[in-house]
Amino acid sequence: MKKVAIIGAGFVGGTAAMRIAESGLAQVVLVDVVEVLARAKAFDMEDGRYALGSDVRIESAGDMKALAEADIVVVTAGLPRKPGMTREDLLSKNTQIMKSVCQGIVEHAGSAIVIVVSNPLDVMTYLAYHLTGFSRQRVFGMGANLDSSRFANLIAQKLFVGIEHVQALVIGSHGETMLPLPRLASVRGKPLTELLDSGEIDDLVERTRKRGAEIVSLYGSGSAYFAPSAAIFEIVRTIVSGSAKEIPVSVCLEGEYGLRDVAIGVPALIGPEGVERILTVDLNDAELQSLKGSAQSIKDSIGLLKI
Repeated sequence: MKKVAIIGAGFVGGTAAMRIAESGLAQVVLVDVVEVLARAKAFDMEDGRYALGSDVRIESAGDMKALAEADIVVVTAGLPRKPGMTREDLLSKNTQIMKSVCQGIVEHAGSAIVIVVSNPLDVMTYLAYHLTGFSRQRVFGMGANLDSSRFANLIAQKLFVGIEHVQALVIGSHGETMLPLPRLASVRGKPLTELLDSGEIDDLVERTRKRGAEIVSLYGSGSAYFAPSAAIFEIVRTIVSGSAKEIPVSVCLEGEYGLRDVAIGVPALIGPEGVERILTVDLNDAELQSLKGSAQSIKDSIGLLKI
């Protein structure tokens, strides 16, 4: 059975561990500097195995040595975003955390695929890519798949259809400059642009961009974790299953879309080796310029890093 290590036993990491363990997908180890928190959640999840009929063991640790022999490492460690706080506000402190995490990954899980979830996500993905020295196929970020899921959900709600009938894609940063693509969205194969007027579509795009901040505001303390953990699970399940699936993720580009030296959300073919291929979407001029603007906002933050 594959081994998935999740660094960070907070709401996102703990819920992702629960989804993976309950599915019987892989062995899970939950790692946190607050070891008692990781242990408590592991014990709590294990106690549900009998009721659920799932025999996957969940281990816990406060030390990076527990990453040994991990096939996949999911990094959720970092400070959560609070109301009124932008993702960029998290940059300085989460950079220090990421440096420590990457050191542990290199030392104890040098052949693992690394999925970055810590915020600001695209910047932390770029940082992890450079700090580990791994290929971009093995270091990428969850984010665009979460944003695409949110966009699809809002479309389904607007048109009163089952979510399985919706196709939606969001690219760009996992933040305020994300780029939902209504031109490429469809419901039961019919283009979204033929089902809603421009005002309704603009509203869906804006609601998608603000969805994370809206949830943060409603919680009052903390941020979303049910949907992010589902987005993590989608990626892990795809890798472990041995199949390949198109999933938008944050990955370091090397000329795709005319962009270099930046991690940003684009569709990719995810498989057993991680990012098997970056897929090119046929963007019009306005969309391409918006993507480049989103990339520049990420680069501005990357420029503040002290690697």
